[in-house]
Amino acid sequence: MNYNEALEYIHKISSLGSRPGLSRITELLLRLENPEKSLKFVQVAGTNGKGSVSSMLCEILSEAGYKVGLYTSPFILSFNERIRIGKENIPDEALAEITELVAEKADKMADHPTEFELITAIALEYYKREECDVVILEAGMGGRYDATNAVENTLLSVITGVSLDHTDYLGDTVEKIAAEKAGIIKNKAPVIFGGVDIAAEKVIREEAEKLGCNFLKPDRNALKNVSVTPKGTILSYKNYKDIKLSLIGTYQPFNAIVAIEAAEILKNIGFKVSEDNIRNALGKVSWAARMEKICDNPLIYYDGGHNREGVEAAVESAKTIFGNQKLYVISGVMRDKEYQFIAEKLSSIAKKVFTVTPENPRALDSKEYKEAFKVDAESFDSIEDGVKAAIKSAKLSGTPILVSGSLYMYADIKSAVNNCK
Repeated sequence: MNYNEALEYIHKISSLGSRPGLSRITELLLRLENPEKSLKFVQVAGTNGKGSVSSMLCEILSEAGYKVGLYTSPFILSFNERIRIGKENIPDEALAEITELVAEKADKMADHPTEFELITAIALEYYKREECDVVILEAGMGGRYDATNAVENTLLSVITGVSLDHTDYLGDTVEKIAAEKAGIIKNKAPVIFGGVDIAAEKVIREEAEKLGCNFLKPDRNALKNVSVTPKGTILSYKNYKDIKLSLIGTYQPFNAIVAIEAAEILKNIGFKVSEDNIRNALGKVSWAARMEKICDNPLIYYDGGHNREGVEAAVESAKTIFGNQKLYVISGVMRDKEYQFIAEKLSSIAKKVFTVTPENPRALDSKEYKEAFKVDAESFDSIEDGVKAAIKSAKLSGTPILVSGSLYMYADIKSAVNNCK
C-alpha cells in the first residue's frame, strides 16, 4: 500500500459515518497488540479551544525536551497534520505502512471500524513505534464514546469548555454535553476545566470528585494586562508576567492559561518544565485558521469559528483588532450548523458578505446561506470566484477581509488567495 492508496482506504470508510462507541476501537487496538498501553496521555476535550490548547501544551513540552505526539482533527491543509510529533507530520511512508497493517486487522472485524477509529489506531501505533514520552490526544467529538477514550494511561484530563454543538450525538443541553465530555476523566488523574458555563462545571466537577480526581479551574480573574493586536498578544497570569503569545484572538489568552495550568500540573507529577519553556513555547506556537493572518495586501484573516461560541469569539476578536471598522466577510458553513445564528453575528461586523459553498457533502449552498444575512450579501458558485470578488473590492476600498466558517474550506481559500496575488 502506497500513500495515496492509504488515504483512499481511510476515506472510503467515511461512508460508515460517525458511530460513537468504544467496542470497535477496543477490538482493533487489541488486534494491534494494544500500542496505547506503552504510552502516556494528556486527553483534551471541549467544544472550542481544544486544538489551540493542545498545540500550546505540545509546544511547551517539546520546548522542555520531550518527544510529544499530537493528535488533532480535522486537518487543515494536509491529512498528515492530524498525526504529529512536535511540529513534524507523520511521514507519508510511515502512514502508508501503518495503514496497511491497520487495514489488515480492521477488515477482519465483523463490525468494521469507522474512519476516525482507523485514524486513531494508526496514530497510536505510530506514537508507540516512535516511543513518544507523552501524547496530547484531542477528542474528535464528545469524549465518553470517542475513539480517543479507549486509552488508559491518562496523566491529565483537560476539558476546555462546553457549549451546544453536535447535539444530534451528544445531547441537546449543556449538561448532557458536559457529561459526555466528562467521560474522559479517569485514573484519579487531575482534571482542568477551562470553561465558564456554571451548569457544565457542576457536571464535570462532580464526575471528577466521584472518580477521586483533583479538579482545577484556571483563575480568569488572575489574567491581567491583556493586549491583543494584529502582531500578537501580551498577557500576565499569576506569577507569569508579560507573556508574549504568538496567537491572536481575544479567546487565546483564556486558552493560554489552561495550557499554563496543564503544564504546572505535569511539572508537579514529574515533568521538567521551566518558566522559560512556557514563555518560549507560547511565543512561537502556531495554530492555523484561528484568527490567522493569511494575506497582507489586502489584509485577510481566517477564523474557523463554526458554532455559537466559536463565531462569537471570532466576532469579538475582529472588533478588538479592527475597532468599529466594518469588514468584508467571506463565509461558508455546513448545513448542520446553526447558520442563521452565525449569519446574524457576522452581519454585525460586515460591510458586505461573500457566501461560498465549501467542498463537502454536508455544505450549505451559498445561495441559501446568502439569504440568512442582514447586510448586503452576494453568493458565488465557487470559492475562487468569491475570494476573487472580495479581494477586488477590498483593494479598491482598503477594507480588511475576515474569512469565517468551516475549517473544511481553509485549503481552497488559501489557494484562491494565492492565485489572486
